[in-house]
Amino acid sequence: MGKPAGNTGLRRLVNASRFSWLGLRAAWRHEAAFRQELAASLLLVPLALWLGEDGVEKALLLGSWLLVPLVELLNSALEAALDRIGEAQHELAGRAKDMGSAAVLVALVDAAAVWALVLI
Repeated sequence: MGKPAGNTGLRRLVNASRFSWLGLRAAWRHEAAFRQELAASLLLVPLALWLGEDGVEKALLLGSWLLVPLVELLNSALEAALDRIGEAQHELAGRAKDMGSAAVLVALVDAAAVWALVLI
């Protein structure tokens, strides 16, 4: 599958932005964990900006938290792709989904550790 003709420059940027927006909307509609993480972001993003004493601390607090919904998006994409392949139970599909879930857990633990180290 090749690139569509004329999909360069500004047109490519517009298309990429539209597809990104569609992906965010799909995650919002279909993924409860993503909605929960965005709800938490409403509290944690302003809190990070308020509690961070300098730019580095603010960046650490924000970056460690924003990693969580990012990994959640990747995990959701992996799960959707595996579900598209087939609903039948398969050891490798289950392992892949478990690893995606583990990645979200690692991102959450990372965020908690960074917040603890910066704030304590």
